[in-house]
Amino acid sequence: MDPLSILHKYIKDDRLRKHCIATAAIMKSMAKEIGEDEDFWWKVGILHDIDYELVNGDMQRHGLLGYEILIREGFDEKTAEIVKRHNHHIFGNYEDRIEVALQAADSASGLIIACALVKGGRISEVTPRTVKKKFKEKSFAAGCDRERIVLVEKIMPIEKFYEVAIRGLQEFKKELDLS
Repeated sequence: MDPLSILHKYIKDDRLRKHCIATAAIMKSMAKEIGEDEDFWWKVGILHDIDYELVNGDMQRHGLLGYEILIREGFDEKTAEIVKRHNHHIFGNYEDRIEVALQAADSASGLIIACALVKGGRISEVTPRTVKKKFKEKSFAAGCDRERIVLVEKIMPIEKFYEVAIRGLQEFKKELDLS
């Protein structure tokens, strides 16, 4: 059960695939920073939106179907449960580090990539200061839920998170079509 193979099986939209890879890159970098299982956190990030196309954006079903898919595909209960619970429209009150990290990474991936796109796709030119500035501009990357990003402060200071997230995205810049 290679998470990337499963991602390609269920997600056809290239932008959504890249979002999942970006989220996973941030998750992996966070896990490394705080001493968690990098492979497990990567897997959760890759699979978190596995059902998104199938539910066609229906947030009352998103995550619930993802849980069923992952169990059917042979993934463990823990992975499937985290994917199910990441839908903040149904669930909430995140305290487990991986769940908090997923909330932050899911939203921050779009914000940080938008920062890179403003810089001609050069993730190497994005700094925590850049992200902090753009975070304050509510109209910039307006779809990024800033309240979910701030949850990361349960794990690490937000500026440290930006640094760790940027580093994670730089590691996967080729897969994300960034430079």
